[in-house]
Amino acid sequence: MAKFLFFMLKSAAYGLALAFLLLLFVPSFQHITLPFDWTTSSENEQAPVSFAKAVRRAAPAVVNVYTRSTLVDPRSLRPRTIERQELGSGVVMSSQGYILTNYHVVYGADYIEVALQDGRTLEAVLIGQDELSDLAVLYVQADNLPVIPQDLQLESQVGDVVLAIGNPLNLGQTITQGIISAAGNNGLSSRGYIDFMRMDAAINRGNSGGALVNSNGTLVGINAAAFQVENQDIQGIFFAVPYKLAINVMEKLIKQGRVSRSHLGVSGDAVINATGERLLSSGQPLYGLSITAVNANGPAAEAGLEVGDILLEVAGQRFDSVQQALNMIAEATPNSTLALTIDRAGQRITINAVVRELRR
Repeated sequence: MAKFLFFMLKSAAYGLALAFLLLLFVPSFQHITLPFDWTTSSENEQAPVSFAKAVRRAAPAVVNVYTRSTLVDPRSLRPRTIERQELGSGVVMSSQGYILTNYHVVYGADYIEVALQDGRTLEAVLIGQDELSDLAVLYVQADNLPVIPQDLQLESQVGDVVLAIGNPLNLGQTITQGIISAAGNNGLSSRGYIDFMRMDAAINRGNSGGALVNSNGTLVGINAAAFQVENQDIQGIFFAVPYKLAINVMEKLIKQGRVSRSHLGVSGDAVINATGERLLSSGQPLYGLSITAVNANGPAAEAGLEVGDILLEVAGQRFDSVQQALNMIAEATPNSTLALTIDRAGQRITINAVVRELRR
């Protein structure tokens, strides 16, 4: 044992002596950097990716929406009313007290209440609702309302990072994160999911009507629904009403109490040439809308449009998709005249059509 200790001390002494000689005669060894940094300093650490600033800007303007309604219990043999309570979210759009939420959140409600993130609870009045876009406008009377950041010039793109803010399952305000997978359209002719923005930021019951914001906290949409197919487990496909469509519908509901849409009474397919070859890829250039059906006694039939005509322009403007063409028609004032430029058997002609309001 004594020999072993003597050997270890001797080896340590030789090592210290060698290190002293190296430092004395080879000065460059004094500046060698060890490959490991044992310090706890954060000076060299890269800042973590965080959306905290975006959340601080947007989250205060997202409210919880609670509704109550009474209905007759269909399971009861004797007439009996029951109270139903529903849960959703909403977005404060202006300091005047207007709040956007979903149509399906407040439909049939007898009483609507919103809870702000600062603890205030307010009774809300339903100003108007629009089933096609699944939007409704509420009004509350209050001061110092937090308003969601908005930018009318903002153009959301596929691949943008987004945050969904709402009150899922009444667990309290929750943030989920994803990207935009399809940008959606901005016109008034919303018909179910086709116009809605698609994204993979998870939304659950209670998120409906909440805010979808970008990484700066600016509003890009109103959360609406999850894609569901019976007996199929589908994840990662969620929908939001695009901001420009939402603000357009909101303004009409505030001014008129309803949203009016015009229609021609036609169906059609996107085509890539005058022969009517159908568009199959988003990379192909659109030629026009080939009319495949004309509703009898509809505006298009009265104007003389025929199956096989290819719609090229609406009111002198080209369109980039079938949906955009429908949007242009939908946003025209009911009973107004639209100049429709068409290709009929190779000839370019213009037909004037009086559009009528779409009735559901």
